[in-house]
Amino acid sequence: MFDVVALGELLVDFTPAGISESGNVLFERNPGGAPANVVACLAKLGRRTGLIGKVGDDDFGRFLRQVLIDKGVSPQGLLLDPKEQTTLAFVHLQPDGERSFSFYRKPGADTRLRPEEIAQELLDTRIFHFGSLSLTAEPARSATKAALRLVRDKNILVSYDPNLRPPLWPSLDEARGEMLDVMHMADLVKISLEELEFLTGSTDLEGASQSLQQDYDLKMLLVTLGKDGCYYRLGDLCGHVPGFKVRSIDATGAGDAFLGAMLFQIVRLDKDLAAWTADDLVASIRFANATGALATTKKGAIPAMPSLHEIKQLLEETS
Repeated sequence: MFDVVALGELLVDFTPAGISESGNVLFERNPGGAPANVVACLAKLGRRTGLIGKVGDDDFGRFLRQVLIDKGVSPQGLLLDPKEQTTLAFVHLQPDGERSFSFYRKPGADTRLRPEEIAQELLDTRIFHFGSLSLTAEPARSATKAALRLVRDKNILVSYDPNLRPPLWPSLDEARGEMLDVMHMADLVKISLEELEFLTGSTDLEGASQSLQQDYDLKMLLVTLGKDGCYYRLGDLCGHVPGFKVRSIDATGAGDAFLGAMLFQIVRLDKDLAAWTADDLVASIRFANATGALATTKKGAIPAMPSLHEIKQLLEETS
C-alpha cells in the first residue's frame, strides 16, 4: 500500500539562474508541478508515494520520469504521450522570492490523461491528493473526477489544493466553478489567502474560511499565509501558527512542501482527523511551516524539498 498517491501535472519549471556574459537571463531546467512536488516532498521524508499523470514522450518527459525514479516516487502511473508535448513553465522571480509564471501548454500532455488510463493499483493508498490544474481541460478533468469517485468509494482520505493559475483557464468564472465543483469530495483542503478570496469573494480570513469549511463539510482547512504561517480550521478548532524567518530566494513549491509535510504528519499520527487534539494540529502545522520555509531557501521545487534532518534542525533552533 502507498502512503500518498497524487494525480496531476508533472512539468518542467525553467527558473532564473543568473545572467549570461551577453547580459541575458539564464534559465535552469527543474522538475515541478504541484501534485508531483507534494509526493516528492513525502518521498524525501521517507514515505511511499506515487504519481498518476501524463507527460510527453519527449526529452522533457523522459527527464521528468527519471526524476520521479531518482526521488523515490513510483512512476507506475505516469504515462508518456507520443502526440502531445510536456508542459513547460517559465518562472519569473521577484526580489523577495515571490514568483509569476508563463506556461507553454497547448494543450500539454498533462491535460490528455483519460479516465481509462488511471492506474487502479495506485489507488491502494492511505491518502489521495489532487490539485485543480488537472480540471482545466478535458479529458484530464474527467479523469480527475473519475479517480475521486473511486477513492471516495474506498473511504480514502482526500487532500485537495485548489491551485489558481489564471492563464491556464478559459475564464475565471469557469475556474471558480470547476474548483468548487469538487470541493465536497475533499477531506483536507490547502488554500492560499488569494485563492480563498477568489473562491469566496471575501477578504475576511476568519469568516471566509468558516464559510468554506461549513459549505463543503471539510474536515481540515489550511490557509497558507506565506512567511506569516498558516491559519487553520479543524472541526471547532481554529487559529494561527506563525511561520519561520529564513533567507528566501525562491518560493516555487513552498506551498507544496507545506502540504507534503502535513500529509506526512497525518500518516505518522495514523488517526482520524476528528480525533486530533489542538496540540496535534499546532505541532503538525509548525512542522509543515518549517518545511515550507526551508523550501524557499533553494531554487526550484522538487530539488528544494528539505530532509527530515533539516526540518528538525530548524524546529530545534527556533523552539
